[in-house]
Amino acid sequence: MTRVMTRPAGIEDETRPDLPQDLSQEVPTAPAGDSDDLIELLFFAYRDFVGDPDRILAEYGFGRAHHRVLHFVDRYPGLTIAELLDILRITKQSLNRVLKDLIDQGYVEQRTGTSDRRQRLLFCTPSGRALTADLTRVQVRRVVRAVEDPAGDGRADREARIASAQGFLMAMIEPGDRAAIRRLMARRAAGRT
Repeated sequence: MTRVMTRPAGIEDETRPDLPQDLSQEVPTAPAGDSDDLIELLFFAYRDFVGDPDRILAEYGFGRAHHRVLHFVDRYPGLTIAELLDILRITKQSLNRVLKDLIDQGYVEQRTGTSDRRQRLLFCTPSGRALTADLTRVQVRRVVRAVEDPAGDGRADREARIASAQGFLMAMIEPGDRAAIRRLMARRAAGRT
């Protein structure tokens, strides 16, 4: 495999401090633009994946930030503000603006922690759960359609396709973050049993 060193103009060092170490070094090139095609497909898939709920959110005067908050608060009832900030990697100021909208309009409620009264625990209200279910429903439809028969060939190896998609998406996440994400997802899975 051919390796190409990439360096932005004006950067004399071989590393970029703004990138994780493994992304600032050598970049493998893919044959015949395969990686370019994957990147382009990811852009289009993301556009359509978020476009469905965007239309629903617009009816409420909400945006994607509201969707992300609703998603995680619904799936992890009692999530603390600190945990949500860590998951979303946004500023406290950005989260406060979105949370204020969701709380004021009755989609999320904030409760005082039982063991630590300084904590603020977040829960979806029945309206918040209903809205989140609507948003999830349109995304699940798109994912199921993609997983059921992506090539239109009728092959019945659904579990293998799901595992492959999950493996690909996990590999796209920073290596240092994967264990925390697995723990978070296991927490939700444990709540389902």
